[in-house]
Amino acid sequence: MNFFKRIFLFLLTNIAIILVITAIIFVLERYFGIQITPNISNGYQGLFLFALIFGFAGSFLSLAISRWMAKRAYDIKLLSESRLMDYDQKTQLFYTTVAGLAKQNGIVMPEVGVYMSEDPNAFATGPSKNRSLVAVSTGLLTSMTSSEVEGVIAHEMSHILNGDMVTMTLLQGVLNTFVIFFARIIGEIIDKTILKNDEGHGWGYFISVMVMEMVLGILASLVLMAFSRHREYRADEGSSRLVGKDKMILALKRLQHVVASREIVDDGKLATFKIHSEKGFLHLFMSHPSLDDRIKNLENNYQL
Repeated sequence: MNFFKRIFLFLLTNIAIILVITAIIFVLERYFGIQITPNISNGYQGLFLFALIFGFAGSFLSLAISRWMAKRAYDIKLLSESRLMDYDQKTQLFYTTVAGLAKQNGIVMPEVGVYMSEDPNAFATGPSKNRSLVAVSTGLLTSMTSSEVEGVIAHEMSHILNGDMVTMTLLQGVLNTFVIFFARIIGEIIDKTILKNDEGHGWGYFISVMVMEMVLGILASLVLMAFSRHREYRADEGSSRLVGKDKMILALKRLQHVVASREIVDDGKLATFKIHSEKGFLHLFMSHPSLDDRIKNLENNYQL
């Protein structure tokens, strides 16, 4: 059921993105007289605006509705301060840790929730520091000690305090824009110069654009994943500053133990405490560093 729900939400989001982009282009062309085209027929400016709108609109709309999407995709049960004593000890610790760190750092209390999953995972999402959500799986609460839970929560709160969600969205928008823009320019060059097509756009243009979007998209993903791994190191270090380095290291070592004892199911891209063990070339496509590298970074490179 959760799988089909996520598919439905994915389709709904993409339909919304298309409608928003269509509305933006309509307003700019109808009321501002700006020509926006998916090719260079009206010059590079029209193509760049097309790429800019498509590059950023989807990223920012996804960010804007990220809390709404997460709560429905994972069936997250939000915690309430008024019912705090009804929860078990670790769930109470989860809530009070978030509340304490939010107050300490002067931000609005994030929404706090728990979702059903055997895998130890947690994530933070939301369009801004003051409109955020922190969620953990039931597997994380049951498999970790209180100190380890604090380390994980401080890690996720560091993502919020660092503004990582907005930064990743901006970077994604920039990369999307350049992929769309340059793929179409290269397509024009191949179609007109190499294939000698002088009458509109031939099949060579459309095939070239599709191929170049895939190639440039892969290169862009390498940049995005490299930054994502960098922000994970920063969030680990942020957790160390907030609650102590030992707690963050203990949490990472607990995850190592869980990985060694059983197979972890991927909970989706929102599960931002993901576990990756790939090395070599494949590591370049991972959003998170390996647990070994994260532990070594804290032990050898980070000093309070």
